[in-house]
Amino acid sequence: MEDADIIGLYWARDERAIPASDEAYGGLCRALSRNILGSLEDAEECVNDTWHRAWDAIPPQRPRFLRAYFAALTRNVSLDRWRERRAEKRGGGLDVLLSELEDCLPAADGVEDTVEARELTRAIDRWLDGLTAADRSAFLRRYWYGQRVNEVARQDGCSPNTMTKRLGRLRDSLRRALEQEGISV
Repeated sequence: MEDADIIGLYWARDERAIPASDEAYGGLCRALSRNILGSLEDAEECVNDTWHRAWDAIPPQRPRFLRAYFAALTRNVSLDRWRERRAEKRGGGLDVLLSELEDCLPAADGVEDTVEARELTRAIDRWLDGLTAADRSAFLRRYWYGQRVNEVARQDGCSPNTMTKRLGRLRDSLRRALEQEGISV
């Protein structure tokens, strides 16, 4: 089913929107959530929450890119679940991702966080736009979708060690780009 048809089902408040969404994007959403949470059961719950949030948001929202919309919803739901779990037991797979990016992203603890976060987002978008398609894809698969390094490496046809070095260079490049834009890291 096409994205426009799925969105039409949401707008018509037709319950077939949920299974249509799951059929088209359930695999992507489950993989994304599982990469963040490390648990198939938690991922399944997060995907169900994604469909619930989509049902509540469409209408009035009319997403232009349904794949990206569902991925962002799933990522946000999964990060919320990860934070809840972390508060309970302090740990989880996302710690590794965040620790890798910690040296190239500024800390957020001031009153001006909202404005600074928007500028940081714009700066990162500009940096991503300047990357090759392969580098942008590898970076996003690792740090947005939470894929393991060996999985990103396998998809790119290189060794995990090569991918680790490549991602390190990309993080260094991001840090330098942010510093050049006056964003202190």
